[in-house]
Amino acid sequence: MNGPQLIDLQFQDTPGVIAAHVLDTGDGLAIVDPGPGSTLGALEAGLNTLGAELNDVRHVLLTHIHFDHAGAAGTLLAHVPRAKVYVHERGAGHLARPERLVASATQIYGDQMDRLWGPMLPIDPDRLVSLEGEQTLRLGQAEVRVLYTPGHAVHHVTYHIGDDLFVGDVGGIRLDFRQTPRAPTPPPDIQLGDWRQSISMLRDLDARTLHLAHFGAHPQQAAHWDGLLRTMELDASRVLEGMERGQGFEAISEQFTEVLLDELSAEAAELPQRYEFACPPWMSVQGLMRYWQLQTARRGRERPDARSDYWRRWPRARHCGCVRAPRS
Repeated sequence: MNGPQLIDLQFQDTPGVIAAHVLDTGDGLAIVDPGPGSTLGALEAGLNTLGAELNDVRHVLLTHIHFDHAGAAGTLLAHVPRAKVYVHERGAGHLARPERLVASATQIYGDQMDRLWGPMLPIDPDRLVSLEGEQTLRLGQAEVRVLYTPGHAVHHVTYHIGDDLFVGDVGGIRLDFRQTPRAPTPPPDIQLGDWRQSISMLRDLDARTLHLAHFGAHPQQAAHWDGLLRTMELDASRVLEGMERGQGFEAISEQFTEVLLDELSAEAAELPQRYEFACPPWMSVQGLMRYWQLQTARRGRERPDARSDYWRRWPRARHCGCVRAPRS
């Protein structure tokens, strides 16, 4: 296996939406973000295509613990007794005790839970390696630099391995090389200031390739990060403008979605459908509304009229690809 390999997890039989990345460390395989439990079969099939199998996995590197990135971790470890999971310390407890996370998701998806996600099994704490960020791991012959990169989630890390950066969601969603990266901003952890700082650090690193879970490998270029910053600011300003006009969630979401999908369509005709599946625009609206409400509250000003009662009900709106962890 020469260099990192992408495995398309074919989430809900849809290609090009969720990827896992595999590399040979010399001490077994490392998988970055194995995806949801429902796609473990696709992960195994992808490994087989590469001439490997689940039992070859020794290291499971999680950028963060959302279901679309980490749901399969416990099930994978049940199949591979010698493997360990690496995760930021603020997410480790939820992997050892996922009951609250699973219960929260079950309230939303009910009898669709297994079809969408499959099982999310608890992980023995002895098999969890808690990461602080800003540290270096030695996995076989691979030197893995762990970088704390919040913004999308408070427990988000990036892995820098040689010429490669595994950026999870902090690198944005880019489903096609023609698409300008967009920031996935579902609730509740979005912090744009932290995200900008993470981007500022990552863009200056000596690396050639960005590996995105959504989706694929892209050059480490200023154009990627500039595009992500530009669209992130644009999306955030559109939501804020709606809130300042006194619009509610439904109106803001409808307008936001229409404009976003038009912009994506101008880049590639097939992008809107795939993008809506990977990151529903209404969900990004929710995260940005929460962000602006919290920003306003912290400054001691009156909150914008955004019909904010819906925030007390926010769990109902969590999408299959971005279910958040309950607060520790």
